[in-house]
Amino acid sequence: MLVGKWVGWGIKMADYVLELKHLQKHFGSKEVLTDVNFAVSPGTIVGYIGPNGAGKSTTVKIILGLLTADGGSVELFGQPVSTRDSEYKRRIGYVPEGADVFNALSAREYLELVGQLYGMTAELASTRAEQLAGIVGLGDVIDRRIVSYSKGMRQLVLIIASLIHNPDILFWDEPLNGLDANAVLLVEEILRELRNRGKTIFYSSHIMDVVQKLSDRIVLLNAGQIVADGPFSELQQEGSNNLQELFNDLTGYAEHGEKAREFVDVLTGGTSDAENPVE
Repeated sequence: MLVGKWVGWGIKMADYVLELKHLQKHFGSKEVLTDVNFAVSPGTIVGYIGPNGAGKSTTVKIILGLLTADGGSVELFGQPVSTRDSEYKRRIGYVPEGADVFNALSAREYLELVGQLYGMTAELASTRAEQLAGIVGLGDVIDRRIVSYSKGMRQLVLIIASLIHNPDILFWDEPLNGLDANAVLLVEEILRELRNRGKTIFYSSHIMDVVQKLSDRIVLLNAGQIVADGPFSELQQEGSNNLQELFNDLTGYAEHGEKAREFVDVLTGGTSDAENPVE
């Protein structure tokens, strides 16, 4: 049972900002989530990882109210997300993988629109968008149409859009796609600073070294179930020197070298160019 006080419009200021209990989801006969349980304290960066198809995006979509669970419960800020009151969504920032952006709009127009959807005035959204865009290097192009942007520039716009309303919890799915090295370092530092100021970040990525470096806690999902949950230092097993090795061990996939040889054998007929020189 959560212990805390009621604040604002009725959200309970609880020990956990997010709590999942016995979460289940299936699509037809396929079970995607079987019995997912975890709780997240405020001011934490959680790396939520797993193989493709493990159920990571499904989990996040249920938390955000985009999908309905088939069993179990989800609470955000001490309130069930199944409620019809969607006011809690104003406290969420979301960067989905492969999100669409309105290409016909300028970045300023897009961010103004997003800000207003979260309850900001157009003036405040425009001012904050200009300030944030300037910091990440988009200040000179904020009034250009997004269709002219590179992939990395679009990703920065999505990141700003998830933050413009100053949310309490972030759900980021592969947020570093398309970013150059300098932008990645900047975003990493932004996440740490947000965490230091009490924000909660729920972060999903296949870039294991970034997840290991950023996360206070790692939750590893495999075949719809959690197989590891805790700080990396506590999850390390003998022979697992980094998160990638731990990931391979716990998901049962350690055949990279063999499969790579099989793949290249198909291409080359099992021989090397040295054995079959080009005449």
